[in-house]
Amino acid sequence: MNRLTTAGRLIITLLILGLVYLGLKYVAGIDLIDKFRSGNKTEQVSSPSLPQGGLDTENSASNEEATSSSEASSTGDSESSATSNGTSSASSAFGYQAAEPQGGKLRGVVELGASGFNSFIVRIDDQKRWKLEKADFGNSLVLENMATDLDIREGLKQYIANMLNFGVGGRDIQFVVSSGALKADATQKIIKNLKALNYVVNTVTPEQEGRLALRAVLPPEFDDNAFVVDIGSGNTKISWKTNGNVSALETYGAKYFQEGSDDAKVYSEVNSKAKGVPAGRRKTCFIIGGIPFELAKQVRNGKERYTVLKAPADYKGDNAKQKAGLNIYKAIADATGCQQFVFDWDANFTIGYLLTLK
Repeated sequence: MNRLTTAGRLIITLLILGLVYLGLKYVAGIDLIDKFRSGNKTEQVSSPSLPQGGLDTENSASNEEATSSSEASSTGDSESSATSNGTSSASSAFGYQAAEPQGGKLRGVVELGASGFNSFIVRIDDQKRWKLEKADFGNSLVLENMATDLDIREGLKQYIANMLNFGVGGRDIQFVVSSGALKADATQKIIKNLKALNYVVNTVTPEQEGRLALRAVLPPEFDDNAFVVDIGSGNTKISWKTNGNVSALETYGAKYFQEGSDDAKVYSEVNSKAKGVPAGRRKTCFIIGGIPFELAKQVRNGKERYTVLKAPADYKGDNAKQKAGLNIYKAIADATGCQQFVFDWDANFTIGYLLTLK
């Protein structure tokens, strides 16, 4: 080294420094490549969860809190609905199966209701077991421009002919006027024309209607722990059995809004009447009528005969009549704390009338 010139020493020093630089760069390069590869793997795993346009940490935290709150609220609502008024927010299956008639005879009945006509053809045996064979709901004669006596008479003839063609004997067709329909002027015109065709028209009081509804709807197995509600357009009937005796009460019907009655007033009276149901009869309510029919349609499973309704709060009325009917339903549910309201797709109070015949 002593023999080297200053320039030579400088060159050797530069070569050594260059080698050291290249060595360090190589090692650092490997480390950076590894880090880059590792960083890409992490990004590929996490990137699908990132929102478009990049991750906004503040909004992300807010969204997570909102989601958690929503889930908690949803769970709370679910639990609340399941316990509110003793009814479930979602309908569940009702396992009871009614006994079918052994043989029996076809009988027909037409209900003249406050909102139109319903007809039922049933088979009844000597033990009063029955099965619905055919039903038509909501058929109206007067409301369908059949204003004259001739129009009504011809319409009734066609209605009767349909039942005769199904196999019902002429003497086995009954006409029953609901207690609510008796208040309508048009009903009297229909009664007059039916009598002109030599048919007997049967009228019932609200109390009788409630008793007949119970006879058709309430299975014997539920005599001691259930009651019956029939929400009609003109009135609502609430009935139950005690030691074989039937009690029946009348209150507002789903068309009370047409009379200008206040929702709160109706709720209060219905609630008060429903509290008359004995505590031991409040486990199950068998419910029928136009509004329950519309509610049951929303949750029916296939062709089941019995449909468990949702809690009143889980329905929204589409029109004034439905809102009024829901107000009545809620008043009954609140008063009784009933655990399940079961709609019977086959039953009607007029079938109860047929069951009283020999």
